[in-house]
Amino acid sequence: MPYSMRGRARDRGQVAIEYLGFLPILIIVGMAAVQLGLIAYTAQQAGTAARAGARSASLQESAQDACAAAVSGWLADGTDCPSAYGGDEVSVTATVDIPSIVPGWDFGDATRTATMPLDHPAEE
Repeated sequence: MPYSMRGRARDRGQVAIEYLGFLPILIIVGMAAVQLGLIAYTAQQAGTAARAGARSASLQESAQDACAAAVSGWLADGTDCPSAYGGDEVSVTATVDIPSIVPGWDFGDATRTATMPLDHPAEE
């Protein structure tokens, strides 16, 4: 058997072993990218919830119901929207729990605030 054939036989499977060694790094990078996207999406949903809650509260309606209805269904359970009235305006702070794709890791909450003027009925 020629020398070059013996060298190739020993190298067979080397690429597969290198790929298996690199695979965990690829999985971690992929999960980090998905988690960052999920954090950004949750922050966007918190802003939407705050605006919807403030709009509802300015019309003397429930801010919490409007907040929960404004976010995606799978985020609605972790949504809290207290409102604060001051003068002629109302502020609603929406807090949405950031879900984690890694069990046991907590990324906290996304919080956004919106303020709108109170809607007063026209005086006659």
